[in-house]
Amino acid sequence: MQGQVAIVTGGAQGIGRVISQRLLEQGYRLALWDQDPEALKELETEFSKLGHLLPLTCDVGDPSGIEKAFAQTIEAFGRVDVLVNNAAVFESKPLEEWSFEAWNQGISINLSGPFWCSKLCAPYLKASKGLIINLCSTRAFQSEPGTFAYSASKGGIFALTHSLAVSLGPEIRVNSIAPGWIDVTPYQKSSSPGPEKLSKADHEQHPAGRVGTPDDIARMVLFLSDPANSFITGENFTIDGGMSRKMIYV
Repeated sequence: MQGQVAIVTGGAQGIGRVISQRLLEQGYRLALWDQDPEALKELETEFSKLGHLLPLTCDVGDPSGIEKAFAQTIEAFGRVDVLVNNAAVFESKPLEEWSFEAWNQGISINLSGPFWCSKLCAPYLKASKGLIINLCSTRAFQSEPGTFAYSASKGGIFALTHSLAVSLGPEIRVNSIAPGWIDVTPYQKSSSPGPEKLSKADHEQHPAGRVGTPDDIARMVLFLSDPANSFITGENFTIDGGMSRKMIYV
């Protein structure tokens, strides 16, 4: 993948951080967009050693911020081959505590942002026969209480994925990945709380026998990015250790 360019939104922490690292290791030039300048700064030296890195502060809930980051990316690299729409926010609270502003923030960052990133990148992805990978979630298909904006936005990502695939094919492939329980705590900025202490029960409740790691998701990103898999588009891949297939009775 030498010379090819990937954009990862929300790429400074958690799943996005590991996706970014693995793409750099594969030889991609990387534009890493994140709204947290502290997290970006921490990664800049470390990740620059892996390859060509362009860290950019960007809030994907703000279309003007997306447009600025996109322009800087094109100025630096001149092309886009892979767009990973990963940035998202999560909030859980009772319905009566939700404000319209909180709802809009979740929809703007988690759903409208990926749409606008995809729109801007589409002409360049068409030229490079590239691809879009959207981060969905198992919460698009099942819920815990209070996750209204997150669940709705991820359901929207599921639908946006097949809509984009049908609209942009055959030049651009579009797929989504729906993670389940992924332990991201070891991959946060240094000022965040330390790694989560997972119990034996946490792991054993998964049919796969363990909680997931960001590398489980990053490996699927690399799989979908492989030109040998060019017959796959419009699909969602659930990676949750089998939890969404498990019948649970109290």
